[in-house]
Amino acid sequence: MARRLLEIASNSVASALAAQAGGADRIELFDNLAEGGTTPSYGSIAVARERLRIPLFVLIRARPGDFHYGPLEAEIMLRDIAQCRQLGCDGVVIGALDADGNVDTALCQALVSAAGPLQVTFHRAFDAARDLPAALEQVIALGCQRVLTSGGQASAEAGAERVAALVAQSNARIGVMAGAGLNARNIAAVAARTGCVELHASAKVAQRSAMRHHNPALVGLSPDWTGTDAEEVTALRAALDRI
Repeated sequence: MARRLLEIASNSVASALAAQAGGADRIELFDNLAEGGTTPSYGSIAVARERLRIPLFVLIRARPGDFHYGPLEAEIMLRDIAQCRQLGCDGVVIGALDADGNVDTALCQALVSAAGPLQVTFHRAFDAARDLPAALEQVIALGCQRVLTSGGQASAEAGAERVAALVAQSNARIGVMAGAGLNARNIAAVAARTGCVELHASAKVAQRSAMRHHNPALVGLSPDWTGTDAEEVTALRAALDRI
């Protein structure tokens, strides 16, 4: 078995740099962690590309919520992909469904075509699909390099058996990357149970504000935030390397 690849989902440039310091093999950069992730800003992508020495993939998602997009959102995502190509990113992370829970092949093909030479990961819109085996065949036909999945469950640990079945179905035609709810305590077991050689985690911890002043009346505007911790990434990497 080849060395397993650890991708870290990073909700800021600071998180991405912490992930790199901790031993991540690849970054998925995004914004709005609490809402499932959206496309980060131009500045975030540009600075991340300048500072990172490891591959940088960018989430292409126009808004939170479902994965059924209209023409305006499609145009936004196509322009975001063009921006990622201009900035020298290594890959993009895309996904879209139709109203019936099938892969929106027309939109996704346009997104894949826009990516050109960049690698393409199909994100966890896949887990929201009506029929995962059928969706996998659709994603393979699109030409994506990998699909990120928890097997349609809340976590990759809970969906490990389904992920293993998807790995078997893929028959090396596409990479199947397990993700959601992975930590240093369970990542090795999920890797072994699923057969995945790529694993996706966030290694997130609460980050405390350095502000000495805080207005408690501003409900919903907490000064604290969540971000990737380098030590958590190191622990994830170590757990995988012990397999």
